[in-house]
Amino acid sequence: MRKIIEPCGFHCIKVNHLGVEFSDQVVLRDINLHIHCGTLNAVIGRNGAGKSTLIRAILGDIAHTGDIEFRDTKDGRMAKLKIGYVPQTVNIEKNTPVSVYDLIASYESSYPVFLPKRRQVYEKVKKALAVFEAQDLIDKQVCNLSGGELQRVLLSMAIMDEPNLLLLDEPVSGIDQNGMELFYKTMDYLKRNYDLAIILISHDLDYVAKYADKVILIDQTVAKQGSAKEVFNSPEFAKVFLAGDKENWIGEEEK
Repeated sequence: MRKIIEPCGFHCIKVNHLGVEFSDQVVLRDINLHIHCGTLNAVIGRNGAGKSTLIRAILGDIAHTGDIEFRDTKDGRMAKLKIGYVPQTVNIEKNTPVSVYDLIASYESSYPVFLPKRRQVYEKVKKALAVFEAQDLIDKQVCNLSGGELQRVLLSMAIMDEPNLLLLDEPVSGIDQNGMELFYKTMDYLKRNYDLAIILISHDLDYVAKYADKVILIDQTVAKQGSAKEVFNSPEFAKVFLAGDKENWIGEEEK
């Protein structure tokens, strides 16, 4: 993966007129975003506003209108967008014997994990885990990981294929304050040192204000986007978050 000193700005992702309907219900309409690499873009909004649906549409998991472009702005060429993804929750059965190494190695290689470990693959996995201070977890069973440990393992998997875009769907649910601080500092490190853009769904408005380069307020469409100060001080933000019940935006995530 190519390291950089500052956000390069050479790549951009454009979401053009994206819309999603389930049966006759409009969930998202006319979503337009312009995301540059080297930036952390926080998506906020009330429950049911369509935040997770936006992530699923970008991933291609659900049908949508509109299109998504990935462009190298140095020469204007179009390219195939590579996406890394960390979901909100992962269900792992108790007593599952799979280790962190097994999980990541099976994702990275077709080499059977029940055969003796390949040193080259082992070192590659350990190096990826080290980015998130998780290298000591490599031989630990996945079912015995804490929430914060599992989060770091999933982040390691998400960046191993050198994505252009990292999608994070509220990945810090259930993480304590120390874990939250480490997570956002890690996001800051990623955006400064890797050639990728980050889109993060978050309810943690204090952390969003501190770390996000751009805030995107979703209310079926893009109600407001800009710096945290611009969005938080906007009438659109007040309408969504301040005029209604606080439970509208703190609680379980929408579909």
